[in-house]
Amino acid sequence: MAQVNMAVNLGGLAMKNPVTVASGTFGAGQEYHDFVPVDELGAVTTKGVSLNGWEGNASPRIAETPSGMLNSIGLQNPGVQVMKDDYLSWLAPHDVPVIVNVSGHSMQEYVDVIEALDDDDRVDAYEINISCPNVDAGGMTFGTHVPSVEKVVGACRAATRKPMIVKLSPNVTDISEIARAAEASGADAISLINTLLGMAIDAKRRKPVLARVVGGLSGPAVKPVALRMVWEVHKAVDVPLLGMGGIVTGTDAVEFMLAGATAVAVGTANFMNPTATHEVIEGIRAYCEDQGVTDVNELIGGLQC
Repeated sequence: MAQVNMAVNLGGLAMKNPVTVASGTFGAGQEYHDFVPVDELGAVTTKGVSLNGWEGNASPRIAETPSGMLNSIGLQNPGVQVMKDDYLSWLAPHDVPVIVNVSGHSMQEYVDVIEALDDDDRVDAYEINISCPNVDAGGMTFGTHVPSVEKVVGACRAATRKPMIVKLSPNVTDISEIARAAEASGADAISLINTLLGMAIDAKRRKPVLARVVGGLSGPAVKPVALRMVWEVHKAVDVPLLGMGGIVTGTDAVEFMLAGATAVAVGTANFMNPTATHEVIEGIRAYCEDQGVTDVNELIGGLQC
Protein backbone atom coordinates (compact mmCIF):
# COMPACT_ATOMS: atom_id res chain seq x y z
CA MET A 1 0.00 0.00 0.00
CA ALA A 2 1.14 3.59 -0.68
CA GLN A 3 2.64 5.49 2.23
CA VAL A 4 0.14 7.65 4.11
CA ASN A 5 0.59 11.42 3.79
CA MET A 6 0.32 12.61 7.39
CA ALA A 7 1.04 16.31 6.78
CA VAL A 8 -1.64 18.93 7.52
CA ASN A 9 -1.84 22.71 7.49
CA LEU A 10 -3.39 24.37 10.51
CA GLY A 11 -4.22 27.93 9.54
CA GLY A 12 -0.86 28.52 7.90
CA LEU A 13 1.16 26.30 10.25
CA ALA A 14 2.65 23.35 8.35
CA MET A 15 2.70 20.18 10.49
CA LYS A 16 4.37 16.89 9.51
CA ASN A 17 1.51 15.06 11.20
CA PRO A 18 -1.75 16.21 12.82
CA VAL A 19 -0.66 15.73 16.46
CA THR A 20 0.44 18.35 18.98
CA VAL A 21 0.00 18.56 22.74
CA ALA A 22 -2.46 20.45 24.90
CA SER A 23 -0.94 23.46 26.60
CA GLY A 24 0.04 22.82 30.20
CA THR A 25 0.39 19.06 29.86
CA PHE A 26 3.80 18.83 28.20
CA GLY A 27 5.83 21.81 29.40
CA ALA A 28 7.97 22.65 26.38
CA GLY A 29 8.86 19.00 25.86
CA GLN A 30 12.04 18.63 27.93
CA GLU A 31 10.53 16.27 30.50
CA TYR A 32 9.03 14.02 27.82
CA HIS A 33 11.86 14.03 25.31
CA ASP A 34 13.39 10.76 26.60
CA PHE A 35 10.03 9.04 26.01
CA VAL A 36 8.92 10.80 22.81
CA PRO A 37 11.46 12.86 20.85
CA VAL A 38 9.70 16.17 20.26
CA ASP A 39 10.83 16.02 16.63
CA GLU A 40 8.20 13.28 16.09
CA LEU A 41 5.35 15.68 16.82
CA GLY A 42 3.47 17.79 14.32
CA ALA A 43 4.06 20.74 16.66
CA VAL A 44 4.87 21.48 20.30
CA THR A 45 2.39 23.69 22.12
CA THR A 46 4.00 25.30 25.15
CA LYS A 47 2.53 25.90 28.55
CA GLY A 48 0.69 29.21 28.75
CA VAL A 49 2.89 32.26 29.20
CA SER A 50 2.06 35.70 30.55
CA LEU A 51 4.17 38.84 30.47
CA ASN A 52 5.80 38.74 33.90
CA GLY A 53 4.78 35.34 35.23
CA TRP A 54 2.03 34.21 37.58
CA GLU A 55 2.40 32.33 40.86
CA GLY A 56 -0.60 30.11 40.29
CA ASN A 57 -3.23 28.94 42.75
CA ALA A 58 -2.91 27.49 46.25
CA SER A 59 -2.68 23.72 46.79
CA PRO A 60 -4.30 21.26 46.60
CA ARG A 61 -4.90 22.07 42.97
CA ILE A 62 -5.13 18.69 41.24
CA ALA A 63 -7.68 15.95 41.87
CA GLU A 64 -8.32 12.63 40.15
CA THR A 65 -11.90 12.06 39.03
CA PRO A 66 -13.66 9.16 37.29
CA SER A 67 -12.14 8.99 33.78
CA GLY A 68 -10.41 12.30 34.18
CA MET A 69 -8.84 14.92 36.41
CA LEU A 70 -9.54 18.35 37.83
CA ASN A 71 -6.91 21.07 37.92
CA SER A 72 -6.82 24.60 39.24
CA ILE A 73 -3.15 25.31 38.56
CA GLY A 74 -3.97 28.91 37.73
CA LEU A 75 -1.70 29.21 34.68
CA GLN A 76 1.43 29.32 36.81
CA ASN A 77 4.37 30.35 34.62
CA PRO A 78 7.69 32.20 34.92
CA GLY A 79 6.95 34.84 32.27
CA VAL A 80 7.88 35.60 28.69
CA GLN A 81 11.59 36.25 29.25
CA VAL A 82 12.12 32.77 30.71
CA MET A 83 10.11 31.39 27.79
CA LYS A 84 12.61 32.97 25.42
CA ASP A 85 15.79 32.25 27.37
CA ASP A 86 15.05 28.69 28.44
CA TYR A 87 12.16 26.97 26.67
CA LEU A 88 12.58 28.38 23.17
CA SER A 89 16.34 27.91 23.40
CA TRP A 90 15.84 24.24 24.26
CA LEU A 91 13.37 23.74 21.41
CA ALA A 92 15.44 25.59 18.78
CA PRO A 93 17.66 22.66 17.66
CA HIS A 94 14.65 20.36 17.20
CA ASP A 95 12.80 19.97 13.92
CA VAL A 96 9.35 20.83 15.22
CA PRO A 97 7.12 23.91 14.89
CA VAL A 98 6.49 25.79 18.13
CA ILE A 99 3.07 27.10 19.13
CA VAL A 100 3.28 29.46 22.12
CA ASN A 101 0.16 29.55 24.27
CA VAL A 102 -0.52 33.17 25.24
CA SER A 103 -2.35 34.13 28.43
CA GLY A 104 -3.34 37.47 29.92
CA HIS A 105 -5.38 39.06 32.68
CA SER A 106 -6.12 42.02 30.41
CA MET A 107 -6.32 42.64 26.70
CA GLN A 108 -3.13 44.67 26.86
CA GLU A 109 -1.23 41.79 28.46
CA TYR A 110 -2.06 39.49 25.54
CA VAL A 111 -0.72 42.12 23.14
CA ASP A 112 2.38 42.70 25.28
CA VAL A 113 3.24 38.98 25.26
CA ILE A 114 2.88 38.77 21.48
CA GLU A 115 4.95 41.92 20.96
CA ALA A 116 7.68 40.48 23.20
CA LEU A 117 7.82 37.29 21.10
CA ASP A 118 6.91 38.34 17.59
CA ASP A 119 10.40 39.08 16.29
CA ASP A 120 11.63 35.68 17.53
CA ASP A 121 11.92 33.24 14.63
CA ARG A 122 11.71 30.32 17.07
CA VAL A 123 7.98 31.05 17.50
CA ASP A 124 5.94 29.66 14.61
CA ALA A 125 2.40 30.35 15.82
CA TYR A 126 0.36 31.50 18.80
CA GLU A 127 -2.49 29.85 20.64
CA ILE A 128 -4.51 32.61 22.29
CA ASN A 129 -6.09 31.27 25.47
CA ILE A 130 -9.24 33.35 25.88
CA SER A 131 -10.36 31.34 28.90
CA CYS A 132 -8.46 33.74 31.18
CA PRO A 133 -10.27 36.09 33.58
CA ASN A 134 -10.55 39.61 32.20
CA VAL A 135 -9.63 41.78 35.21
CA ASP A 136 -10.72 44.88 33.30
CA ALA A 137 -14.25 43.46 33.28
CA GLY A 138 -14.43 42.27 36.88
CA GLY A 139 -13.02 38.80 36.30
CA MET A 140 -15.38 37.68 33.54
CA THR A 141 -13.70 35.19 31.21
CA PHE A 142 -12.79 36.70 27.83
CA GLY A 143 -13.98 33.70 25.88
CA THR A 144 -17.56 33.58 27.18
CA HIS A 145 -18.67 36.99 25.86
CA VAL A 146 -18.75 37.86 22.15
CA PRO A 147 -17.67 41.53 22.51
CA SER A 148 -14.70 40.45 24.65
CA VAL A 149 -13.74 37.77 22.13
CA GLU A 150 -13.86 40.30 19.31
CA LYS A 151 -11.81 42.82 21.28
CA VAL A 152 -8.99 40.54 22.43
CA VAL A 153 -8.71 38.52 19.21
CA GLY A 154 -8.76 41.70 17.14
CA ALA A 155 -6.03 43.27 19.28
CA CYS A 156 -3.86 40.15 19.00
CA ARG A 157 -4.42 40.01 15.24
CA ALA A 158 -3.18 43.57 14.91
CA ALA A 159 0.00 42.64 16.81
CA THR A 160 1.16 39.73 14.61
CA ARG A 161 1.10 38.24 11.14
CA LYS A 162 2.03 34.76 12.39
CA PRO A 163 -0.63 32.03 12.45
CA MET A 164 -2.99 32.65 15.35
CA ILE A 165 -5.05 29.87 16.88
CA VAL A 166 -7.78 30.96 19.31
CA LYS A 167 -8.55 28.51 22.12
CA LEU A 168 -12.19 28.46 23.19
CA SER A 169 -13.79 27.77 26.54
CA PRO A 170 -16.55 25.13 26.48
CA ASN A 171 -18.30 26.85 29.41
CA VAL A 172 -20.71 28.75 27.16
CA THR A 173 -24.26 28.34 25.91
CA ASP A 174 -23.44 28.50 22.19
CA ILE A 175 -19.87 27.55 21.20
CA SER A 176 -20.58 28.28 17.52
CA GLU A 177 -21.39 31.93 18.28
CA ILE A 178 -18.05 32.35 20.07
CA ALA A 179 -16.19 30.58 17.24
CA ARG A 180 -17.74 32.82 14.59
CA ALA A 181 -16.70 35.90 16.59
CA ALA A 182 -13.12 34.63 16.81
CA GLU A 183 -13.02 33.88 13.08
CA ALA A 184 -14.44 37.29 12.16
CA SER A 185 -11.85 38.99 14.38
CA GLY A 186 -8.87 37.39 12.67
CA ALA A 187 -8.33 33.85 13.98
CA ASP A 188 -6.47 31.63 11.50
CA ALA A 189 -7.61 28.51 13.37
CA ILE A 190 -9.63 27.60 16.44
CA SER A 191 -8.71 25.12 19.16
CA LEU A 192 -11.31 23.45 21.35
CA ILE A 193 -12.13 22.48 23.90
CA ASN A 194 -10.48 23.85 27.00
CA THR A 195 -11.47 22.25 30.29
CA LEU A 196 -15.03 22.04 31.58
CA LEU A 197 -15.75 23.63 34.96
CA GLY A 198 -16.19 21.03 37.70
CA MET A 199 -15.56 20.23 41.35
CA ALA A 200 -14.79 17.37 43.72
CA ILE A 201 -15.87 16.92 47.34
CA ASP A 202 -14.24 14.98 50.18
CA ALA A 203 -17.34 13.54 51.87
CA LYS A 204 -15.48 12.46 55.04
CA ARG A 205 -14.10 15.93 55.62
CA ARG A 206 -17.16 17.64 54.13
CA LYS A 207 -14.80 19.94 52.28
CA PRO A 208 -13.92 20.59 48.65
CA VAL A 209 -10.90 18.67 47.40
CA LEU A 210 -9.42 21.69 45.58
CA ALA A 211 -8.33 24.78 47.48
CA ARG A 212 -10.27 26.99 45.04
CA VAL A 213 -13.26 24.62 45.19
CA VAL A 214 -13.75 24.43 41.40
CA GLY A 215 -11.32 23.49 38.64
CA GLY A 216 -11.05 22.41 35.04
CA LEU A 217 -12.17 18.89 34.16
CA SER A 218 -10.17 17.11 31.44
CA GLY A 219 -9.52 13.56 30.28
CA PRO A 220 -11.69 10.88 28.65
CA ALA A 221 -14.75 12.05 30.62
CA VAL A 222 -15.00 15.20 28.49
CA LYS A 223 -14.52 13.54 25.09
CA PRO A 224 -18.22 13.31 24.11
CA VAL A 225 -18.69 17.02 24.86
CA ALA A 226 -15.51 17.91 22.97
CA LEU A 227 -16.53 15.89 19.91
CA ARG A 228 -19.94 17.55 19.85
CA MET A 229 -18.42 21.03 20.05
CA VAL A 230 -15.84 20.33 17.32
CA TRP A 231 -18.63 19.04 15.08
CA GLU A 232 -20.78 22.12 15.74
CA VAL A 233 -17.93 24.58 15.17
CA HIS A 234 -16.80 22.80 11.99
CA LYS A 235 -20.23 23.52 10.55
CA ALA A 236 -20.14 27.15 11.71
CA VAL A 237 -16.73 28.43 10.53
CA ASP A 238 -14.37 28.09 7.59
CA VAL A 239 -11.03 28.16 9.45
CA PRO A 240 -9.38 24.86 10.47
CA LEU A 241 -9.84 23.39 13.93
CA LEU A 242 -7.45 21.93 16.51
CA GLY A 243 -9.50 19.36 18.40
CA MET A 244 -8.80 18.19 21.94
CA GLY A 245 -10.51 16.74 24.98
CA GLY A 246 -9.99 13.17 26.16
CA ILE A 247 -7.79 11.93 23.31
CA VAL A 248 -5.90 8.82 24.43
CA THR A 249 -5.63 6.65 21.31
CA GLY A 250 -5.26 7.01 17.57
CA THR A 251 -8.92 6.10 17.17
CA ASP A 252 -9.89 8.96 19.49
CA ALA A 253 -7.88 11.33 17.28
CA VAL A 254 -9.51 9.99 14.11
CA GLU A 255 -12.94 10.61 15.62
CA PHE A 256 -12.03 14.27 16.17
CA MET A 257 -10.82 14.57 12.59
CA LEU A 258 -14.01 12.99 11.25
CA ALA A 259 -15.95 15.54 13.34
CA GLY A 260 -14.04 18.34 11.59
CA ALA A 261 -10.64 18.80 13.22
CA THR A 262 -7.60 19.32 10.98
CA ALA A 263 -5.22 18.51 13.86
CA VAL A 264 -5.53 17.24 17.41
CA ALA A 265 -3.89 17.85 20.77
CA VAL A 266 -3.11 15.19 23.37
CA GLY A 267 -3.42 16.49 26.93
CA THR A 268 -4.31 14.56 30.08
CA ALA A 269 -3.19 11.29 28.45
CA ASN A 270 0.41 12.54 28.76
CA PHE A 271 0.12 12.26 32.53
CA MET A 272 -1.10 8.67 32.33
CA ASN A 273 1.26 7.57 29.57
CA PRO A 274 4.36 9.58 28.61
CA THR A 275 4.43 7.92 25.17
CA ALA A 276 0.80 8.80 24.41
CA THR A 277 1.61 11.24 21.60
CA HIS A 278 3.72 8.68 19.76
CA GLU A 279 0.98 6.08 20.10
CA VAL A 280 -1.65 8.50 18.82
CA ILE A 281 0.44 9.38 15.74
CA GLU A 282 1.04 5.71 14.94
CA GLY A 283 -2.60 4.92 15.66
CA ILE A 284 -3.78 7.47 13.09
CA ARG A 285 -1.35 6.05 10.55
CA ALA A 286 -2.51 2.48 11.24
CA TYR A 287 -6.16 3.51 10.86
CA CYS A 288 -5.45 5.11 7.49
CA GLU A 289 -3.56 2.05 6.28
CA ASP A 290 -6.37 -0.24 7.41
CA GLN A 291 -9.03 1.94 5.74
CA GLY A 292 -7.11 2.49 2.51
CA VAL A 293 -6.68 6.21 3.20
CA THR A 294 -3.54 7.60 1.53
CA ASP A 295 -3.89 11.20 2.78
CA VAL A 296 -4.88 11.97 6.36
CA ASN A 297 -6.60 15.15 5.15
CA GLU A 298 -9.31 12.93 3.66
CA LEU A 299 -10.54 12.31 7.22
CA ILE A 300 -11.28 15.96 8.02
CA GLY A 301 -15.02 16.45 8.33
CA GLY A 302 -15.65 12.97 6.96
CA LEU A 303 -18.41 12.12 9.42
CA GLN A 304 -21.43 10.65 7.61
CA CYS A 305 -24.65 11.73 9.31
